[in-house]
Amino acid sequence: MNSKLSNIIAVDGLAATGKGTIARRLAAHLGYAYLDTGLLYRAVGLSVIVSGGDPFDPAAAIPAAQKLDPAALDALMDDPRLRSDVGGQAASKVGAIQGVRDALFQFQRNFALNPPDSKAGAVLDGRDIGTVIAPDAMVKIYVEATPEIRARRRFLELQSRGENVTESAVLEDLQTRDARDVSRSVVPAKPAEDAIHLDTTNLTIDEAVAAAIRIVEDRQKARS
Repeated sequence: MNSKLSNIIAVDGLAATGKGTIARRLAAHLGYAYLDTGLLYRAVGLSVIVSGGDPFDPAAAIPAAQKLDPAALDALMDDPRLRSDVGGQAASKVGAIQGVRDALFQFQRNFALNPPDSKAGAVLDGRDIGTVIAPDAMVKIYVEATPEIRARRRFLELQSRGENVTESAVLEDLQTRDARDVSRSVVPAKPAEDAIHLDTTNLTIDEAVAAAIRIVEDRQKARS
């Protein structure tokens, strides 16, 4: 295994499974750097929308991905628009374009290989971390939950931000997004063959994080 990838943890899964919170808290627990790769795609999608383009249009989406500035990453990630439902839908659309994925690949790969602030490792969450970005990661976790539970979580999240949504509409949007993410010809969302599945359907977030920590610690013990 590449020594630089020996301290990389890949956390993959579909929307609203809890993978983002799990990955972020896992990184904090380990003292690793953390990257929510989905926000990169959201940033590209929203950039296209703001400029009046169509996120499905490669001619608009690819240049937006190529212009993503690593130096502006922290400010970018704090933009509340990225976490809106519109941002999620836009991310799913641009994520189906190979040129966008190509443009963002090196961004993510560099983060994994060279964690910022001299961190000892990195935790990345997304759709293709364990299959494409860091296939030799020390640990690959695939987070899943039933569509109904995921819709409930996302509905409560959006509602807390003041967005006017219904739970049924959120479920429909999630199912549409799932179908697009899983069936797309360009890097379909799927678990790596050696990923450890973590079903969060009946877990609280604290229980899910604890389970993820156990997975990592068990792997670290097996390597020592």
